[in-house]
Amino acid sequence: MRIALFTEVFLPKIDGVVTRIIRTLDELAAAGHEVLIFATGAPPREYAGFEVVRIPSFPFWPVYPEIQVGVPVARIPRRLAEFNPDVVHAVNPMWTAGFGSLVSRLQGVPVVASFHTDVPEYTVKLGIPWVRPASEWGVRTFHSLAATNLVTSGPMREKVASYGIKNIELWPKAVDTVGFHPSHASRESRALLSDDHPDAPLVIYIGRMSAEKDVGRTLGIMERVRETVPGARLALVGEGPQYKELSATMDRDWITFTGYLSGSELAAAFASADVFLFPSTTETLGFVALESFASGVPVVGADAGGVPFVIDDGVTGFLVNPESSDAEWAGRVAHLLENKADRDAMAGRARKEAQRWSWSASTSRLAEVYREAIG
Repeated sequence: MRIALFTEVFLPKIDGVVTRIIRTLDELAAAGHEVLIFATGAPPREYAGFEVVRIPSFPFWPVYPEIQVGVPVARIPRRLAEFNPDVVHAVNPMWTAGFGSLVSRLQGVPVVASFHTDVPEYTVKLGIPWVRPASEWGVRTFHSLAATNLVTSGPMREKVASYGIKNIELWPKAVDTVGFHPSHASRESRALLSDDHPDAPLVIYIGRMSAEKDVGRTLGIMERVRETVPGARLALVGEGPQYKELSATMDRDWITFTGYLSGSELAAAFASADVFLFPSTTETLGFVALESFASGVPVVGADAGGVPFVIDDGVTGFLVNPESSDAEWAGRVAHLLENKADRDAMAGRARKEAQRWSWSASTSRLAEVYREAIG
């Protein structure tokens, strides 16, 4: 197949959406498909042997400067027509990918859209709730142009339907169980994450440092954890628009901010912790939870969004009502830190769960959706 892909986010930015895109592109290349990628920001000229067309863009300043807003210029539809795709995949169509969806329909090309970021919910978390009605209109309008609308977790079916979106299908979850593996754990990584206290109980958060991730809540939770487990430490891995603010307000001698990690350092960070703490309530799936599972580390996460689609409560981790007190969250974390046998058993079950979900199987299902849209 000849596939054109429009995305609101791409390399060099790294997040769950970009991870899914690049791993899918790897699989599409291996299967012999041809892909043309349209992306904002400063993407590489190619990825997996596929050309990347840069869409002129500007940062969504000052609300979220990491997000690039694409400018709809005439050369984009021209390049799309030259490529003559069989199908167009619009990743999270809101502005840039929404423009791609509209142009594709005008050119008579079937569109598949995928829902990765709950933008209307984000507007509230980011302190711009007046933008929510417009964002809901955008989600509904651009997704209505698609033959099929993919969601990345079961709980998102109902959420997406509430925005007036139809023709919803599940895009199966997947995780790299080789790149993320318990064997990557190391004492050196624990020392880095704990400010040279590798023997201390270690809780970790990995992801964007931004308002919609509720990272600030980890402070109150961990303060209560330390009442029960006095030596417990917290590592926060990643960067984002709240990085400076959080590193200032959460300045404690038992909290370590590592900044952005990638590759082997990131894999080691995942595998070297005892518990992954994930308070975010806006996830459409929660890739980092799956990566933690693959690394053999149980997750304590919010019973909200797509996270319950990943965590089997009491089996591979714990789900906590996001409205619950910090003490209730802390109780789950402390239990795992204090009970190694329970933690190890849960970690083993989490690893087995991760091994069920491969990128090849996930992308094979995506290819079926493409063919159905073409047909």
